[in-house]
Amino acid sequence: MEIAGWSALVGTLLIVMALAGTVLARIPLSTSMLYLAVGVALSPVWLGMADFDLTRHAPAIELLTEVVVVVSLFSAGLKLSAGLDNRRWIPPLRLALTSMLVTVAAVTTIGVFLLGLPVGAAILLAGILAPTDPVLASDVQVASPDDRDQLRFALTGEGGLNDGAAFPIVMLGLGLLGLHEIGPLASRWLLIDVLWAAIAGLFIGATLGALVGKLVIYLRRTHGEAVGLDNFLALGLIGLTYGAAILLHAYGFLAVFAAGVALRFMERRTSRAAGLAVSAQTGVAEAGVAPRAGGAAVTAAAPTAAELESAATDPIHAPAFLAHAMLSYSEQLDRIGEVAAVVVIGALLWAIDFSLAPWWFVALLLLLVRPMAVLIGLAGSRISTPQQRLIAWFGIRGVGSLYYLSYAINRGVSGELANTLTALTLTVVVTSIVVHGISVTPLMRYYERAG
Repeated sequence: MEIAGWSALVGTLLIVMALAGTVLARIPLSTSMLYLAVGVALSPVWLGMADFDLTRHAPAIELLTEVVVVVSLFSAGLKLSAGLDNRRWIPPLRLALTSMLVTVAAVTTIGVFLLGLPVGAAILLAGILAPTDPVLASDVQVASPDDRDQLRFALTGEGGLNDGAAFPIVMLGLGLLGLHEIGPLASRWLLIDVLWAAIAGLFIGATLGALVGKLVIYLRRTHGEAVGLDNFLALGLIGLTYGAAILLHAYGFLAVFAAGVALRFMERRTSRAAGLAVSAQTGVAEAGVAPRAGGAAVTAAAPTAAELESAATDPIHAPAFLAHAMLSYSEQLDRIGEVAAVVVIGALLWAIDFSLAPWWFVALLLLLVRPMAVLIGLAGSRISTPQQRLIAWFGIRGVGSLYYLSYAINRGVSGELANTLTALTLTVVVTSIVVHGISVTPLMRYYERAG
């Protein structure tokens, strides 16, 4: 289809989603389900306007999903305001490490003994499916930096951390398949792919997030400079952090998440040092923009350019203004990325041989492996039983899994193995989009009423 046709189609979809957003928030139907349906309709299944195939278009799909996940991880990091010494971080850390490793072990066992995969392929499958998705989980993430709900904090933190933590598993699987150098007794994998890449990624992200934030605040407070173009700052920090991490052979996913967390922590600490602990929403509200539920902001009386500049350079509110502006922009990019990625997922389904993916595997993963992993990961924690049950259910798989799948295909996974992994992965992803999309509204409403 020519660019004019795609432009009209995408424009129509975005307008419909914007107009119908409040309606969808009240019914058991997610926007991702509609994007998925649009993708299927565009494929040769119906209209034949897009004949995407993962084996032929893996490089483009890897790039698309990489960008979408990176933006989503930065946005997730900006939503988490708790300091690193806060006990609220314990559940997401346990979910991202212990629960993910339990998931990897379980999926690997299932892959070897029930699916008949080689050990390397089973580990690769586990790495692809182990991380929960930050892109499609917006309905169960924290609504704003002031959201104190432990369930939402745990799910947001888990999605931000385990998308990067899954990389060593994927690299180990590729190594055992002969597609990545892991060294004698996996020594190189342990030193480089696990220890260095993870630690360096977190350090690079945290350092750059804090430094860029402090520099901008200093220039605004002291000199009244570097005002405006906060969307450029957001994109620049994301690009700088991700690029620096990749160049230093660190994990970019962990880096951009850490950059978002560090920027938010810098904002809170700087605001407290100024004598007023304010959130991004509160700071903007006192500068002429009033907060609304969900973390977005609407103008009570539209602020003028002079008022916005005054807020951006205010000694107390400048950090909150910056963090809020960057979060607002990254959330918008995140939504656009979700549209593109999920439409592509739908458009890929026509070429999948679903006979290679037994449906019992999906049920086993979502109904047994995920709850078992959460139960073990949160054993003895302060998370209540109802919250643990919801965390166990909302192990959403999506764009991150498609990224790791296309990454593996681009590194040499091919033939029958590529077809099998593709069928298994997309079956899980599509099922997750549908069942979690149907259940999220009623379950979260029940949770909020009960709480």
